Amino acid sequence: MHGVRRLLLSGLAALCVAGPAAAVDTFDLVSDTQFRVCADPANMPFSNEAGEGFENAIAELLASKLGKPVAYTWFPQSLGFVRRTLAENRCDVIMGFAQGHELVLNTNHYYVSAYSFVTRADSNLADVDHIGDPRLQGRRLGLIAGSPPADHAARHGLVRGAKGYRLMVDTRNQNVADQVLDDIESGEIDGAFMWGPIAGWKAMQAKTPMVVTPLLKEEGAPRLFFRVTLGVRMGEDGWKRELNSLLRRNKDEIDAILSSYGVPLVDDFGRTGAGAVQ
Repeated sequence: MHGVRRLLLSGLAALCVAGPAAAVDTFDLVSDTQFRVCADPANMPFSNEAGEGFENAIAELLASKLGKPVAYTWFPQSLGFVRRTLAENRCDVIMGFAQGHELVLNTNHYYVSAYSFVTRADSNLADVDHIGDPRLQGRRLGLIAGSPPADHAARHGLVRGAKGYRLMVDTRNQNVADQVLDDIESGEIDGAFMWGPIAGWKAMQAKTPMVVTPLLKEEGAPRLFFRVTLGVRMGEDGWKRELNSLLRRNKDEIDAILSSYGVPLVDDFGRTGAGAVQ
């Protein structure tokens, strides 16, 4: 998880290490003329400078409903992201922030997704839906270092022989998801545990048919599903309420955008979802 982007993953976790936002009433800082968004310039499928990500599309939708143009502040989803963008009043909203973090004031969540298992559609692992499946024993699997599935994989003895990938990278110079999917296609690894929105989108583009299955059956901590929100400055409760209303009224259009990018959506409690995405 923005967010998780993201405690998770390539996405959500990067925000967890940013500096704290000031807990003051800053509602008067919100622009009356622009929908000012903080975003990563090279973090597909979430966002990029060309406006090709699903967070770009959702930002454009929300801005159109407010009758404002979108104005971006670009900054890599890495150390200091919140401090250098939202906290410095360079923008008014962060797209895709994991619910529950104290760096921002969270809106209501507008989607819920989960870490997923991705493998080739022709693999005998294609119907694996939990990390404890005995068929994963002895297989070479891809693990994002420090991501929630890594803890479950260690618990099930899957770390030995696994191929590790870095969680924190500058997405302008390195794309971990591309490396993972390339390794699955080539047979370097048999499958991988990835944040669902990234896995779903990358699988849609792969030359080899892939299956992406949300991991909803894991027991114990950490959980593998995350509610994703918009993040605003602490104290901006009026702005938060306005965005909550906007998200609620446009839920169907937002869901359609997410589905078009292959995002595996699950219910609010991570118990049911759309199942495997192919």
